Amino acid sequence: MAEIEIILPKMGESVAEATITTWLKSEGDAIEVDESIVEIATDKVDSEVPSPGDGVLSKILVQEGDVAQVGQAIAIISTEGSAPSTPETNNEAKVEAESSQATVQEDSKTEITIQNTDRFYSPLVKNIAQKENISQEELDAISGSGNGGRVNKKDILSYVENRTNEPQSAQAKVTQTPIETVKSVPTKPASQAPKYNHGENVEIIEMDRMRKLIADHMVMSKSTSPHVTSFVEADVTNLVNWRNKIKDDYFKREGEKFTFTPIFMEALIKAIKDFPMINISTEDNKIIR
Repeated sequence: MAEIEIILPKMGESVAEATITTWLKSEGDAIEVDESIVEIATDKVDSEVPSPGDGVLSKILVQEGDVAQVGQAIAIISTEGSAPSTPETNNEAKVEAESSQATVQEDSKTEITIQNTDRFYSPLVKNIAQKENISQEELDAISGSGNGGRVNKKDILSYVENRTNEPQSAQAKVTQTPIETVKSVPTKPASQAPKYNHGENVEIIEMDRMRKLIADHMVMSKSTSPHVTSFVEADVTNLVNWRNKIKDDYFKREGEKFTFTPIFMEALIKAIKDFPMINISTEDNKIIR
C-alpha cells in the first residue's frame, strides 16, 4: 500500500494561501486520476484540485473553511501499487511543494521591494487589513502562524476579533509638508443598510464566496472614491479636424483605427500634471496628494 500527498498547488503570482471551500470526496471514497476532489478559493479565483493518481481518499488533512498554504499537504490518497512507485510520487510532490515555495519566496521579494517591508502578505490578508483599517505597523506586529512566520487569514481574523477599540499608536504619516493645515471635522458613523420587509413571495439565496468578494469590493470602491459626475462644454472642432486629417494614413501604417481615446488620455495626463490637486485622496481628514 502506497500513499500520495495531495499538495495545494500554486494558483497565481503572489497567491500564497487558499481556503478549502468544499471537499468533493469523503474519506474512504475511490478516486480516479485527474478527478476533481476538492474546491478551493483565493481572493482572485475559485478552482478545483484534481487527483494525481488512482486510489482511495484515506485522510483529509485540512477541513472545509480552513486556510492552507501553497505547497502544504491537504489530503492523503492510498494507492495499491508497488513500493518503488511511492518514492517517485512523493518526490514529485516534494518537488512541486519546493517549487511552489520558491515561487512564493520570489514573489515575497517583489512585494518587499514595493512595500518597503520585510514581511510578505498575501492579497487576501492585505484586503482584510485595508477593510479593517489596520495600519502597516499594526500588521507588522501581528504574530504569524504560517510558513516562516507569515500572517495568514486565521491570524489576521483572530487579531480583528481580539482587537481593542482603543486608538492605535501607529498613525499614517505624510512624507511631504502639508500644503494647508485643516482642523479635524468629526465624521458621522457609517450608516447601516436599512432592513426591508420583502414579503413572503421571495427566495433567499446565500451568496458564494466570489460574489461576496465582488460585493465588498464594489462597496469599498464607493467609499474610497465617491462617484461624482459634472458636465462642461468644450469646443473640440480643431481636435476633430486634426483626427479626420490623419486617421486614414494612420490606419494604413498601423492597421488600427485612431480613436479619440488616446487624445483624451493625453489631455487628462497633462491636466493632472498642471493641476495635481485633482489627483488626491483623503485619509483621516487629511489630504494625500
